[in-house]
Parts: sequence; structure tokens; C-alpha cells
Amino acid sequence: MAYAEEFKRSVALNTKKIIRGVLILLAAILLLSSFYVVQAENVGVVLRFGKYTKTTDPGLHIKIPLIEKVYQVAVERQLKEEFGFRTVKTGVGTQYSGRSYESESVMLTGDLNVVVLEWIIQYRIENPYLYLFKVRNPQLTLRDMSEAVMREVTGDRTLNEILTVGRQEITQTVQDKLQDLCNEYQNGIRIRQIVLQNVDPPDAVKASFNEVNQAQQDREKLINQARSEYNRVIPRARGEALQTIQEAEGYASVRINGAKGNVARFNSVFEEYLKAPEITRQRIYLETMSQVLPQLEKKRVIDEATGGILPLLNLDE
Repeated sequence: MAYAEEFKRSVALNTKKIIRGVLILLAAILLLSSFYVVQAENVGVVLRFGKYTKTTDPGLHIKIPLIEKVYQVAVERQLKEEFGFRTVKTGVGTQYSGRSYESESVMLTGDLNVVVLEWIIQYRIENPYLYLFKVRNPQLTLRDMSEAVMREVTGDRTLNEILTVGRQEITQTVQDKLQDLCNEYQNGIRIRQIVLQNVDPPDAVKASFNEVNQAQQDREKLINQARSEYNRVIPRARGEALQTIQEAEGYASVRINGAKGNVARFNSVFEEYLKAPEITRQRIYLETMSQVLPQLEKKRVIDEATGGILPLLNLDE
């Protein structure tokens, strides 16, 4: 009998110890669960009985256990979504998934051609409350919106525009339209950039397309070479023609001015001649002889009594 009572007291004592231990454990759990740490790039969205209460900044904070729940949202981190491919491993040797994602990358252009387009969306979560509670599965919704906008923009342009000169304009248009949709859906996302990774024709027609593209490049190359030759030859020919014209005009000016000077000089001499014909005639004769005689090697002066000039000439020489 005494043993039974002792056993009951022992069980009761152990039960109290167990209850006390459980209570202490629950108190410790509640105390520890009252604190939470928000990481550096995140903010904490606090819910009380499922209703939004506040948003907390990075650091250590206190919450009511079992009543308040905290979701951490990365608002300072730039996120991205890939379309048409998937990156498996980043770094120096980036690795990509070998799976095919043609269902999201194959698109129809405005001129009824098919193009394979791979792109990246870079975005940030601007409003964590809207991101968590306004749209169900905002990441999947963003992907669906991006694909729809890209197909719309691609369908309004030709294949040549998409492959060549229109890439920058396409990315800007997609970014603007996608941001408008995000604002309309109130998903709290801010689109930072749209990057077109690869824009190629389908593999079935890639060889033919490359041949056409090569032919177009050869055509542009020949046109550029012809323009270069034209720019090299034509300006030089024009310069040479202008130089010849200017030389001819200069020569004509010199000749005309010389002729006018000779006429003026002749007229002045003629006027002097009319004033004293005999003196002027002698002066002209003497000036002429002074120019001619110095150029002769031998000179012979004869008078009127000389019967002839032949005896004076040494014909043997």
C-alpha cells in the first residue's frame, strides 16, 4: 500500500516536472520567435492575423509570436527572367540548359516570317505590398505579360528590322509597354531593362537566310567600294579641271594685259614719232642695233668706197 502511494507521488512529481519543462520550452520558443532579422537587401512585410500591418527595414525587429507573420522581399536586388534559354551556372564559364524553349522564343513577324528570339527582363520589386498581395504568382504573371508584349511588338515589324536596325527600338518599346501593364496590374514591379540576347531565323532556314544575308552584305560592300572610288576620282578630276580653268584664265589675263601694254607702248612711241619722226627713227634704229650687235661674233664696218663685201669674207673658213 505504501509502495503504491509512493509510486503515485513519484508520477505526479514527474508529471509536474514534464509540464514545467514543456512550459519553459514553449516560453523559450515564443521568446525566440518574437525576434526576426531582415537581411540587407530585403524589407520585412508584417501581417497580423493575415492583414498587412507594416513594412520593416533591414535589421533586428520584434513581432508578436503566433499572431504576426513576416515575409521578406528583396527590394534592393536586381532580378531577371530569361526567355528562350536558361542559365544553369554563372561565372567565367557560363553554362546553359540544353533543353529547348521554342514555345516561348519562336515568333511570327509582321511580314509573315518566323524568328527565334531570346531575351532577358531585368527588374526590381518597387512595392513589396503590391508584389505580395495584389497579384497571385507575380513572377509567372510577369513572364506571361513579357511574352505577350514581345509577340505584339515583333508582329508589328519586319524580319529585317528585328535582325538589324530595329533591335534598340524594340527593346525600348517592349520595356515601355511592359511597364504600363505592370502599373495597370499593380504588381509592384519596376522594369529596369530589356536585353535581346539572340535573334536568329529558325534552324531549318538558317543556312538559306545566311546566304541571303551574305549576299546583302556583299552588295553593300560593293556599293561602298564604288562610292569610295567615286569620292576618290571625281573630286580629284573636278580639282584638276578647276586648276586647268584657273591656269587658262591666268594665261589669258597675262596675254591680254601684255597685249594691252604693248599697244599702249606702241601708241606712246607712235605719238613721240609723230612729234619728231627723224629723231625717233634714228633712236629706234640705234636701240635696235644696240640689242642686235652684241649678239654677233664678228663685225665688219665698210664705207661707201668699198667695191664689194666678198673680198672681205674668208670663204675658206
